[in-house]
Amino acid sequence: MFASCVILLTVGSSVWGWWSGGHGILTQAAVKAMPESVPEFFRSGERMVAHCSYDPDIAKNRGTPYVRGAEHPEHYLDLELLEGKPLPKSRYEFTQLCAELGTGPEKIGLLPYALAEWTERLAVAFAEHRKWPDNPFIQNKCLVYAGFIAHYAQDMCQPLHLTVHFNGRKQPDGSVLHKGIHEKVDALIEYLKLDPGELARDQQVEPLNDLMGDILSQFETVYAMVNRVYELADSLPSTRGEDWTPVSDVVDFVTERARESVRFTAALYLTAWEASEEIRLPGWLDRAQTDGEASR
Repeated sequence: MFASCVILLTVGSSVWGWWSGGHGILTQAAVKAMPESVPEFFRSGERMVAHCSYDPDIAKNRGTPYVRGAEHPEHYLDLELLEGKPLPKSRYEFTQLCAELGTGPEKIGLLPYALAEWTERLAVAFAEHRKWPDNPFIQNKCLVYAGFIAHYAQDMCQPLHLTVHFNGRKQPDGSVLHKGIHEKVDALIEYLKLDPGELARDQQVEPLNDLMGDILSQFETVYAMVNRVYELADSLPSTRGEDWTPVSDVVDFVTERARESVRFTAALYLTAWEASEEIRLPGWLDRAQTDGEASR
């Protein structure tokens, strides 16, 4: 079992799991898992991609209220608020549905749309790379975009990003059962000190057949795991930094979620790379002229 490869450690109060170090671990693993058909600059750029995977959370800064307001709903979607309506395939169809439900899209969340849109941005950047393969500006742009994709893809693989019960279950008397569970789950990637090389090993990475359709299918699969997270709630560390004795069910669950996060992230990268072959760039775009020697 893969869980036997996990190295356990006790961590201090700086742990944020999927919110910081966890994203870095998963992102490095996703880049390591890429096949050789993907350009070498990308496969060797794991540290830069991991660096950029922190940025969507860093942007949620109280000192930058406009970007904070725009960025915050990109990280979740509370499915129950759709009242049984199916998720539309585009952001603006979703916005229209929210209007019909009498609520704002920022109240429900926009995670699947952020993920699809960033994946297509990467596809366009990869198309530029195909035309100007030695341009370092384009290469750097690809790595930045990949960091954003990683963050949103990995948020989608954490079930508590997809539900109104994201940080506890509200009870009939108004109390909240398991309040604070979100941070406890997020911290587990670092509590268990999962290794990027191990997470990348034996991954079967295939491109998605239908970008948005497959993203929505992934959403439904992960949403179905919300109850499982709450079943494990009493086995989680009670506070960040606790000297916690790992429970096998928790280790198995987190390991499976981590490996799927890696596979899903890598699949999106490969999807963008393969889609880029069919993308036709506008005729007015001449990176060799605008970027000078960088494109030669």
